[in-house]
Amino acid sequence: MTNIATGQLPQFPARPWESRLSIPTCSSRPATLDDLPFLRRLYHSFRKDELDQVPWPQEHKTAFLDQQFDLQHRYYIAAFPQTDFLIIEKDGIPIGRLYIQMAADNWHVIDIGFLPEWRNQGIGSAILTGIQEAAIARQASGIVLHVDQNNRRARDLYQAFGFKVADISDTHIRMQWLAHPVSPEPPDALAAVN
Repeated sequence: MTNIATGQLPQFPARPWESRLSIPTCSSRPATLDDLPFLRRLYHSFRKDELDQVPWPQEHKTAFLDQQFDLQHRYYIAAFPQTDFLIIEKDGIPIGRLYIQMAADNWHVIDIGFLPEWRNQGIGSAILTGIQEAAIARQASGIVLHVDQNNRRARDLYQAFGFKVADISDTHIRMQWLAHPVSPEPPDALAAVN
């Protein structure tokens, strides 16, 4: 799967693909190794603000980000083999990625992100709506995801879509959305009279 000698990255898992998500503003397709240059550029954009604060020469920043991308890619492929690794496209042009595990009862959004020029245009909201609608249609119990504690905008977006904080670690917040929220039990009629 991985050629360590040449540093070649592992293939994305071969999974049967039928479009299970309806996203009106864009399309999605399975990622391939041909998408790695785009995915690498996308990853660099995620970390740009963070590394702007580091006083390294640009070539060191680039080498560091390339190494971090490679490690993340290897980890995702090994840790989440049942995941759909999707490229989000607008008019046939890659603009983002969605890594989502829809095989279990509780779906898991592993990663979602867009190039800077495609952020804040409602695409993330459209994708979250599509994921929630698909989860309900396929009778999933809910959706979990993790968000960096410092990413307030993403956390606010998820909360606007009904995600609740389920757990907090040193760096990330685990959030969960229930497809069929459990209503609190009504008080016992007799207890209400007393």
